[in-house]
Amino acid sequence: MKTYKETVILTSNGQRVTYHNITDQVKEIVNKSGVQNGIVVVQSQHTTCSVMFEEYVHDKDFNGDEFLQVDLNRILDRIIPRELTDNRDYRYPGPEHLQFLIDFEDPTFPKDPGTILNGDAHIRASFFGASETFIIENSKMLTGAVGYIYFIDWDQNRVRDRKCHVMVMGE
Repeated sequence: MKTYKETVILTSNGQRVTYHNITDQVKEIVNKSGVQNGIVVVQSQHTTCSVMFEEYVHDKDFNGDEFLQVDLNRILDRIIPRELTDNRDYRYPGPEHLQFLIDFEDPTFPKDPGTILNGDAHIRASFFGASETFIIENSKMLTGAVGYIYFIDWDQNRVRDRKCHVMVMGE
């Protein structure tokens, strides 16, 4: 069995939920892998991001978001509202976790507690999950004619680079 892995770096906009259509990148990675028959796993390592398989929608709003994504965001905003202040609508992050994050030894992680008010992003990511797996047959992913792969950053508190791992396995 052959394996091949690449990481796609994606930049979130930091102002609203960010949807990245990564279908072409994943297809190119599958092509580079040389795997004829097997699987490809597309995975986020971030706890506020998801990978989702959905229909591509040609209509977009003024932000460039597809209508299906806009509809999804509206529904989620009703059931999982944004955590904009420490008004205790969310118990997360809690004092011990906040201290852990402030003490965290990572120069890319801001020490601003306001960027940690993202309980809503964690819940949304939990609902949708961190990965999707696709079958490869005759060097092609079995995604149908309108199925596309999206990497979603639910966190709306700051701009940052995100990593999407793609692992191809098979023969």
